[in-house]
Amino acid sequence: MSQAFDVIVIGAGPGGYIAAIRAAQLGLNTACIDASQNDQGGAAPGGTCTNVGCIPSKALLQSSEHFEQATHWADHGITVAGVQIDVAKMQARKSAVVRQNNDGIQYLFKKNKVRFFHGRGSFVQAVEGGYRIAVQALAQGAAPELLTGKQIIVATGSSARALPGTPFDEERVLSNDGALRLAAVPKRLALIGAGVIGLEIGSVWRRLGAEVTILESLPTFLGAVDEQIAKEAKKAFDKQGLAIELGAQVGQVSVGKKGAQAVHIAYTDAKGQAQALDVDQLIVAIGRVPNTQGLNAEAVGLPLDERGALVVDADCKTPVPGIWAVGDVVRGPMLAHKAEEEGVAVAERIAGQHGHVNLGTIPWVIYTHPEIAWVGRSEQQLKAEGIGYRAGVFPFLANGRARALGDTAGMVKMLADAGTDEILGVHIVGPQASELIAQAVLAMEFKASSEDIARICHAHPTLSEAIKEAALAVDKRTLNF
Repeated sequence: MSQAFDVIVIGAGPGGYIAAIRAAQLGLNTACIDASQNDQGGAAPGGTCTNVGCIPSKALLQSSEHFEQATHWADHGITVAGVQIDVAKMQARKSAVVRQNNDGIQYLFKKNKVRFFHGRGSFVQAVEGGYRIAVQALAQGAAPELLTGKQIIVATGSSARALPGTPFDEERVLSNDGALRLAAVPKRLALIGAGVIGLEIGSVWRRLGAEVTILESLPTFLGAVDEQIAKEAKKAFDKQGLAIELGAQVGQVSVGKKGAQAVHIAYTDAKGQAQALDVDQLIVAIGRVPNTQGLNAEAVGLPLDERGALVVDADCKTPVPGIWAVGDVVRGPMLAHKAEEEGVAVAERIAGQHGHVNLGTIPWVIYTHPEIAWVGRSEQQLKAEGIGYRAGVFPFLANGRARALGDTAGMVKMLADAGTDEILGVHIVGPQASELIAQAVLAMEFKASSEDIARICHAHPTLSEAIKEAALAVDKRTLNF
C-alpha cells in the first residue's frame, strides 16, 4: 500500500527543496524525492546548484581569488614570497562546503517535517484524487517504493549539454562537474562557451596558472548583457590574460590519451580561417538541457516543448490538473534563485494563496573578477523595443571605497523611462556587483524612479554610493564625477 501525501516534490534542488519546505510550513503533508548522492553513496540534496554548480564553483572562485590576490599585495605594503596552491586541499575545502549545504537541507527537511526519499522519482499513473509516484532506490535490485500525492511539483533541474559527437568522459572532456573536480592545474585548458559557466570556471583555472582559451561561437561577447557593460568586462578579462576568441565555429574534437595535449580542437575563426588548438583538457559549457528523461511524463500525459522542457503556464501549472513544474525544467532563465521563487509561489498557490514571481526582476550574476550583474532591460533591448529612456553611468574609479579597496575597474549603469523616470534596468560590472544588484531589484520591484534612488542617503564610503551616483547621472547631476 502506498504512502499518501498532500504534496510530492520530485527533485531537491533549489526549486524543489524550497517548494517542499514552504508547502510543509503551510500545513501540507509533504514528501520530497531526490536521487543525488555523494561520494559515499549517501543522499546529497541541493541539486546541481549545491553539488556541481553554484556552491562549489563559488568556493573555488574564492580560493583562486585569494591565491591571485596574494601575489598582488605589494601596493598594500605586504610582501608574500613563494605563494603556492595546494589543489587537493582547495578541493577538500570545496567538498566540505558542499557537504555542509547537503546536511543543512536535510536538517531543514526534518525541522519542517518534510519526508525525504532518496531515489529516482517517476510517474506511474493517475489515481483517484491524485497521482502515484514510484521511488526507485539507487541500490541494485531494490524494489521501488510507491507514494501517492494529491499535488505533484516537478523540480528535476537540468544537465550539461554535451558537444555533438564528443561525450563527456570527465577526464579529458569535462562538464561543469568534472571541471570542478580537477586534481591538478592543467598546463593548457580550453573551454567552449563564453557564458556564465565558461567565464567562471575559466577564471578559476587561469588564476591558478593554467593557460586558458575560451572559444565562443557568437560574434559578440555576452550578447545578453548591456553592450557597454560587456565591453568593459571584456577589457578586464583581456588584461588578465583570459583569452576569449569570438566567432569560433568548433568542428572536430579529437580525444587522445590522457596527458599533455590530449585534446585536439579544430575550428574556424571569425574570419573563416581554419585553426587548431591542442590542450590537456577541454571543458564544454554550451548550455544545459532540462532533466525529463526517466520521469515517465507520458504516463500521465505531461507534454514537453521543443527543448524537452515541461510545458507550464505563467503560474507554473502544467496542462495536467494537479501537476506543477518549476526551475530549470520549465521555461525561463535557468537560475537557482528563479527556481526558488517559483517553488515558493507554487506551494502557496496549492495552499490557496497568491504566489508571486516577476520574471522581469530576476537578477543575473557572473561571479568573475570584476563581477557582472544586471536586472531588467539593456540599452540595446530598449532601443529595439522603441522605448524612450535616459541613461546614467558612474565609474567605480570615482568611488572612494573602490579606490580604498584598490578595485576600481567597472561602472554602474542605470536606465530609466524618459517619460516616467521608472527604472527599467540596472547593469553593474565591478567589485561586489552580486551584492549591489539587490538594491536595484528592490527598487524595480516597487516601481521606483531614478530620482527615488538619487534622493536616498547612502552610507559613505561604500560601493553602494555608485548606484546613487548612477541615478543622479540619469538627470546629469552626479556629485563625484
